[in-house]
Amino acid sequence: MAGELSLIVDMVTVLGAAAIGGYLTNRLGQPVLLGYLLGGTAVGPAALGLVNVEGNIKVLSEIGVALLLFALGIEFSLKELLKVRTIAIGGGTLQILLTSLLGGGLAYVTGWVDTLPKAIFLGVVLSLSSTAIVLKSLIERNEVQTAHAQIMLAILIAQDLGLGLLLAVLPALTQPPETIGRALIAALLKAGLFIIGAVVIKAWFLPSLMRRIVQTGSGELFVLSIFALCLGVALLTAAIGLGIAMGAFIAGLMLSDVEYADHALDRVLPMRDVFAALFFASIGLSIDPGFLLANGWVLVGLVAVTMLGKALIVIPIVTLFGYPLSMALTVGLGINQIGEFSFVLAGVAQNLEIFSSRLYGLTVGTTAVTLVLTPFLLKASPYIFHRLERLPAIGAMLRASQAPLAVGVEESISGHIVVAGFGRVGQTLVRMLRSQGHSVLVIDNNEATVQALRDRDIPYLYGDASSELVLQKAELGRAKALAIALPDPLATRLTLKRALGLAPDLDIIVRAHTDAEIDVLYQLGAKEVVQPEFEASLEMGGHMLLSLGASPQQIQQTVHIYRAGRYREIMPEHLGYPAATNINAAFEGLEGEWYTLKAGSPLAGLTLARANLRRLTGVTIMAIQRGNKTIRYPGAQTVLTSSDRLLVVGNVEERAAFKELIDGKA
Repeated sequence: MAGELSLIVDMVTVLGAAAIGGYLTNRLGQPVLLGYLLGGTAVGPAALGLVNVEGNIKVLSEIGVALLLFALGIEFSLKELLKVRTIAIGGGTLQILLTSLLGGGLAYVTGWVDTLPKAIFLGVVLSLSSTAIVLKSLIERNEVQTAHAQIMLAILIAQDLGLGLLLAVLPALTQPPETIGRALIAALLKAGLFIIGAVVIKAWFLPSLMRRIVQTGSGELFVLSIFALCLGVALLTAAIGLGIAMGAFIAGLMLSDVEYADHALDRVLPMRDVFAALFFASIGLSIDPGFLLANGWVLVGLVAVTMLGKALIVIPIVTLFGYPLSMALTVGLGINQIGEFSFVLAGVAQNLEIFSSRLYGLTVGTTAVTLVLTPFLLKASPYIFHRLERLPAIGAMLRASQAPLAVGVEESISGHIVVAGFGRVGQTLVRMLRSQGHSVLVIDNNEATVQALRDRDIPYLYGDASSELVLQKAELGRAKALAIALPDPLATRLTLKRALGLAPDLDIIVRAHTDAEIDVLYQLGAKEVVQPEFEASLEMGGHMLLSLGASPQQIQQTVHIYRAGRYREIMPEHLGYPAATNINAAFEGLEGEWYTLKAGSPLAGLTLARANLRRLTGVTIMAIQRGNKTIRYPGAQTVLTSSDRLLVVGNVEERAAFKELIDGKA
């Protein structure tokens, strides 16, 4: 009875601490995983001492590991991998190998680890990145469909696939040096035979079994069967020396393409989340804050070397596969952390006595810090890129790398409409324009998209639409219009700004991703701004009204009223729009600076329309500070007065020209 109570007490304590820690870190904008670690640390031996590292929680955490990898296997998509197979398989494999060699090699050469098995294990731990943290950050920034996001996810998918193999072969490193080779071969043979068996069961037995279970109509029986499959296969691989994690991952892969895979994942996720919280909290139990503080400088050095080293490896790999340097920099900064599954490998290493307690503690600490820093690095990547652009040598390399990678358009093209982005919005737009006989030129940086354009004989430029070199190649001066339908908000703003710099009178229609963007896009010079989500809601409303008996005329009138009202309330002239309160967030990624309009300036007394700053200098006035009043997104008839502080957006050259103009030196 005492033992049973002890189990319950330990579970309640750890889960409660994890929940509190997760809540606090979530409120602070940090990953909940960090909260689980901190919660475990708080109730662990190094702090309150409420729960021991060994015992009940350690056993339950093994189930957490199994369910984590089981869900990963179910979620793994071979179809998604094949879409980006070149960079995923080639680049992902190369990244794992080089990072492992760099991390493990440095540790061995510097004497930080004393054996090659330790060095290899440490290198592999460092090579993995966090799919969960990266994906969450991309979703929050509405960047999942961008080219750099697709490259990140491709490499991360390759890492997920490689994890299963690593879990199979790494335990062989515990063997004596003279037998490691044979042990690795034996592990690979075991894994190969086991995978063949799993494929046979998946093809001939598992689908019919799952169908029969589902036909019973019992949800409980379905859940029990899924749970038994996961743990049963995990125990089998553990029995033949391949480890529990390997078996759980393969069990998930066995279900991934089965008809009821999504249903299985839906039922498994709640259990996975509970036991995964236990697993990460159990890691926190073994963290000694005093130890980390005592080794603070070592930890800082490890974090710096890890994140810088991974970035320096990833950047050349991405450029090697034909992507521009600017995109490679974003990818390198996005996946240079250590992932959550590194905790799994570090735990395996500790259980196999490959990692000492000191090495394990520093590895866990380094992993936690890099996970925390990742969202900030992704957010800061545009600013880092702009800073690098200002450096003469690096700036020249960045601009050169942004030239079109492939050109499928005649040099003499004119009277055409340029469409930047060939996603769902861009494809529909291109079909409409071509059906009416218009000449269209598409800009996109997705290789598969460009191939589709070739097959359909649509003129294209393969490159980054925000690049000035690509826009110059698009002959905007001879174009009728430009439609920007890019999935990346920052790329959208940059493309609009640079396009108007090349062709100030060009009609530009822009897709907005959020309400907050509409103001700034109009102010930057867009003729029309469209928000697809809002337009979709109007279309759905129209269909609903039609089904309820409204006449087409009534529906058209209602839609027109709502559309006009919606966009009117968020036009630049509407200064009360809530999103306009954070001016810095509005032009994120654009280069801006405040200037004071001195007495006697030639601009004093002129309206913005008459000053014609965009044509003369290329800059845009985003805000005017006049005494205690701030005019956000000033309209064309806004009069400039002496002592006004102007928030000016433009590159270095454009702002320099503006400074000369307001000082009367132009």
